[in-house]
Amino acid sequence: MQIPTFTTSQRPLIPPSLSGIITYTRFKPFFQSKHFPIPFHSLTQQTSVVKAITINNHEAVVAENNNISNDDNNEPKFIDIGYVSGVHGFQGDVRVKPNTDFPELRFSTPGRRWLRQRVMSEESVKEVELEEGREHSGKNCWILKFRGIESVEEAKMLIGATLLVTEEDKPELEDGEFYAHDLNGMRVFMKENGKLLGTVINVFNTGANDLLQISLDSSFDVLDKNGQPKPEEIDASGQLVLLPFVEAIVSDVDMNKREMHITPPKGLLEINLRFDDKSKKERRQLEWKEKKKFQRRLIAAKKKLCEMDQQHVFHGYQCGEKEQWSLLSDQIVGVNSRLLQDALQSLQQPAKRWNAAELVSAVQEKHISTLKISEKSLLTGSKDKLVRNIIKMQEKGLELISKGKMAIVLLLNEKENEGCIYDPDVVESEATENPTLLMLQNLLCDHDKFVKVKDRLSVPLILVSSAQQLQSLRNLFARNNHFEFDSEKVWFLEEEKLPVVSRSLGEENKYKILMKSPWEILQSPVGSGGFIDLFTKHSIADNLINMGVEYVEVCCPCETTVGGNSQLLGLVNSREAKIGIQISPKIVVPDENFDMILSMDLVKKLTKQSYKLLQFDATPKISSFVENVDKDWVTITSSIPNSYELSCSIYSSLNACPLDKVCIVEVRE
Repeated sequence: MQIPTFTTSQRPLIPPSLSGIITYTRFKPFFQSKHFPIPFHSLTQQTSVVKAITINNHEAVVAENNNISNDDNNEPKFIDIGYVSGVHGFQGDVRVKPNTDFPELRFSTPGRRWLRQRVMSEESVKEVELEEGREHSGKNCWILKFRGIESVEEAKMLIGATLLVTEEDKPELEDGEFYAHDLNGMRVFMKENGKLLGTVINVFNTGANDLLQISLDSSFDVLDKNGQPKPEEIDASGQLVLLPFVEAIVSDVDMNKREMHITPPKGLLEINLRFDDKSKKERRQLEWKEKKKFQRRLIAAKKKLCEMDQQHVFHGYQCGEKEQWSLLSDQIVGVNSRLLQDALQSLQQPAKRWNAAELVSAVQEKHISTLKISEKSLLTGSKDKLVRNIIKMQEKGLELISKGKMAIVLLLNEKENEGCIYDPDVVESEATENPTLLMLQNLLCDHDKFVKVKDRLSVPLILVSSAQQLQSLRNLFARNNHFEFDSEKVWFLEEEKLPVVSRSLGEENKYKILMKSPWEILQSPVGSGGFIDLFTKHSIADNLINMGVEYVEVCCPCETTVGGNSQLLGLVNSREAKIGIQISPKIVVPDENFDMILSMDLVKKLTKQSYKLLQFDATPKISSFVENVDKDWVTITSSIPNSYELSCSIYSSLNACPLDKVCIVEVRE
């Protein structure tokens, strides 16, 4: 019996796609992401990721996943174009989730196709004949009819199979265009001196930039990650480096000679090298230990999800292939089950839920000490008593910053920073592709707004960003000598995420994790309060205390809040407050653009008792997801809110502090 597609409180399957677009044009983004990112920690695996590249200003050509290779010249090579997600109707039709940007060509043109399936741990590829296909409007899938498949039972046998075409079936490209997997095997030379660096063995996508994985040539004289010459007894041959595939680094690609020339910034090649005294056998043993360690983490994560009645998350192991199972394993291990439990328990607790509106209300009712400042009086240099006190606070704050008594946490989120002003002519490379990184570079180079250069070596800096832009952020700092900050005092942290959930029907306090695809958990960022969990996970608080840090400033960089707020710091210190907050009527969305200073002892308290002190909200959302029903993956959609995004605001830290220990700076025009 055909399983219906629900249209009430449920949601569209978005399969893990590895196809994408790269546009290689001057002064324009080199890469436009529209596909599923590969986790950065898995980039050493030799998966086969295929994209398309254009080297002109015309429309880019997009390719599919080249997942099967065959060394036998008599056997065809195949390209992955989608997978069978379910059946449709009663005549043997199947639903296919596309993994190609040529759907019209692949799914509506009759002819030979191939299906790859795994049966009883054995993989097989068989030829099928496509009779007809049509797009399933609004469902992000295609309905296909294969010759010889006439019943629902026969169609169900194909669920989970990968649909393939031969590599010879690739669409013809225009002049100046080529497929990214054609880069594999290319020799890479340094443009400045013509020295051979190595050979491209893979191309990866991280969601920010495509990365070339290069196997070093033994003749290349490269430094180790500490900037020292490698020991003579250490063979560089086979060492792997990752290189962003951007125009600023890859200056030219010659397809005829199978060569490319690069101009990497100083230190970029060495940043991920691993030169040590260990033999290959010892390294293999370490890799084996890491694999075992991951397996133990996976078992523990599965056990925890089972305790939370979330066994449905594992259903993706019943279909798909090895790469997809690995993806699901990464997803399961990546779920912060403790934070998820804290969030769900918080929803049941009748506690004060602070936000910007509640803060303003408390200020108006004079529950919180407030210092009102006029921008005009500061700009005109007024000499009244208030201005003199403000200047004293600024001087005190600058003194504390110069002594390294305050750390700065910058929460980088593109949505939160929409509308910020930036000059696209100031920077280059990755920063030109990402408004957030561009804005950050402008702020760090603006010595009138941010921490003075002479003080930066003393200031710890913690940057929290999405996984998609994390590597670009590291590259940005590496190219700019860490903007004069001490590289040992700079942390790059991936923002915390939590699964999107739905409430189980008939069970008020039971929540169900939603699946974006059979192998991917639907997740959303935790919000500004998530930095507390990151401090716990990475022992940041202990490290800062050992450095002598007494305060932590947390802000979302934008035109009005850039970090290094000496005035607010001086006020917090002079009043012995635990929390200081600067508010302004200019800030359109104060819950997303804020500047707050917390005392270090309060931060330590929050990291130890976050499950009691931080409050989470469940924001109703319309989400699309998939469910496994009788071994058939069903796409669930809805026109009304049907899920909850779990989030925590930095303002919830007010629950951990008496209001008489909170001070506010209100900046007025």
